[in-house]
Amino acid sequence: MERVSDIQCKVGESPVWDAHSAAWYWVDIVSKRVWHLDGNSGALRYWSTSEMVACVAPKESGGLIAGMETGLFSLELGEGEQAGETRLARPATLGEGMRFNDGRTDRQGRFWSGTMFMDMAAARAIGELYSYSAEQGLSAPVVSGLVTQNGLAWSPDGRTMYLSDSHPSSRLVWAFDYDTASGVPSNRRVFADLNQHVGRPDGAAVDAEGGYWTCANDAGCLLRFTADGKFDRRVDVPFAKPSMCAFGGADMATLLVTSIPSGKPEDAEWGGAVVLLRPGVKGVVETRFKG
Repeated sequence: MERVSDIQCKVGESPVWDAHSAAWYWVDIVSKRVWHLDGNSGALRYWSTSEMVACVAPKESGGLIAGMETGLFSLELGEGEQAGETRLARPATLGEGMRFNDGRTDRQGRFWSGTMFMDMAAARAIGELYSYSAEQGLSAPVVSGLVTQNGLAWSPDGRTMYLSDSHPSSRLVWAFDYDTASGVPSNRRVFADLNQHVGRPDGAAVDAEGGYWTCANDAGCLLRFTADGKFDRRVDVPFAKPSMCAFGGADMATLLVTSIPSGKPEDAEWGGAVVLLRPGVKGVVETRFKG
């Protein structure tokens, strides 16, 4: 396990490996930053955004698509510290005190992300999941009634979609049948119930064998479930609140894990750190956003 510099994010999230440029991206939501790590040189830098940025995915045309406070944005990443921003869409239900949260592309290059009410203590189940494509724009809400939307991922063949609600009142991961042609999920069922394990199911990634890796927030570990939903293994990490993971690197066998400080004294050194580890399986190259 390798620590990425001495970074301590306030809310580290949304790592993604861009195979085209051989680089990692992730965000620090509260600090309004998009981080970039060159996979070849190890050079590290960030861009600032005008509002909180919660999730990003590389675009075929360059730059990133991002879920932020007031909608979905296209981010242009230049030489300067400030990212260029163009808003693409805003759901009518994205009200005061809300923002987008977890997000990523499906295997066909559509961008998916969900909304949440930022005060988690309020436990307001008003979050919704959306898809966005250049051709169709923003979809109607695909899933509603979410408190803290998280855990988006797709099976290697793209025919199963995963989604979680990481709020303490839920702690569930669902699987859906996914129509790759239309981008419509169906047959929602419980895939993993973390009430029967440890932690809360935060961000996630799927490996080449179909295993689903969820960051068990508050439990200091990653949990892997096989494609049929059976618990397979636990990998401990040096912080209490892992937030999301992503496969990448030249051989797709490295897992980058972001985290959130817990505020506990024993977590002071590592809380908010970003680490790279080799879990023993390879991931699947993520599709860039098309359009």
